[in-house]
Amino acid sequence: MKFKSSLFVGAVALAATSLVAVSANAADKLRWKMQSTWGSQVAINGESAVYFSNKVKEISGGDVQLRFHEPNALVPSLEVWDAVKNGSVDAGYTTPGYHAGKIPAVSYFTAVPFGPGASEYYGWMEYGGGQQLKDRIYGEYGLQALNCLIHAPETSGWFRKKINNVEELKGMKMRFFGLGAMVMSKLGVSTQLLAGGDIYPALEKGVIDATEFSMPTHDLSYGFYQLAKFNYFPGWHQQTSIGELLLNKKSWEGLTKTQQALINTACRDTMWWALVRSDAKQVPAMAELEKKGVTFVTWPDSEISKFKKAWDEVVEEKSASDPLFKEITESYNKFRADYSIWSSRAYLKSMKY
Repeated sequence: MKFKSSLFVGAVALAATSLVAVSANAADKLRWKMQSTWGSQVAINGESAVYFSNKVKEISGGDVQLRFHEPNALVPSLEVWDAVKNGSVDAGYTTPGYHAGKIPAVSYFTAVPFGPGASEYYGWMEYGGGQQLKDRIYGEYGLQALNCLIHAPETSGWFRKKINNVEELKGMKMRFFGLGAMVMSKLGVSTQLLAGGDIYPALEKGVIDATEFSMPTHDLSYGFYQLAKFNYFPGWHQQTSIGELLLNKKSWEGLTKTQQALINTACRDTMWWALVRSDAKQVPAMAELEKKGVTFVTWPDSEISKFKKAWDEVVEEKSASDPLFKEITESYNKFRADYSIWSSRAYLKSMKY
């Protein structure tokens, strides 16, 4: 009888140990839904969202999964901020500029008109105080965001007819993004922020007269060339752009250190993949657009200077009326001023050798 009791106790102990092991193993698994702002068919940005999702699964051996969902599959694309905040969506693959309706100043964390290239811009985020500001602002709303995308310069717009000078833009209705939209508004353009998938129908129906979106690869994906044949360069408003993985702060802090490290690592890998890909893939996309009848137009320096003047005025006015905008501007400008001590000596100037 004593022997049987020992066997029973041992069996119970073994079962309990196995249950703890199973529970611990289950706790290490993560299954989150991630909605992307860009569709899987969209070059670079949409591809990056899929790449990131696959990379997390790959390096975790399937234990951690942030499953990709197409735009609007869970919530409307421009409502991801609220959905992640209230926990109805686990994560959003998006960009700060899409939250400008709530906090205009956060557009600074996507792209800055007449800003630097990717290295200097991300240098400000990592080493100049940009990320600390972003973490503080998002944290006040119960959110956390990891930088998870960075890409090459954009173009500055698609038009149905050739535009000869900035003055001709006045009175137009145009989809425009981020801080650049403030510049266009200053110049008399009526701007709207539309998610990528909403642009073509708006252009087709005449809701907008023109649009900017991204770079040739992206714009080819959306088919803007079917409605507008003039594509303008350079993208003075977005010389580089950063995207993010938007997370509920409490949910993020509830993850294990290993899970956080896996997701962070996948984001870092995705950023490098997207940056190199976005630069390398533009030439074939431009060639394809030319075959479809697109004319590439470069703004003359005289017109670029008008955009720059308008941007300087926006900075002055917004800094005077919005303390947060002023704080971010000062951080950004200080880093750029300090960085110029290095860049002015280390990099070749814009001249032919």
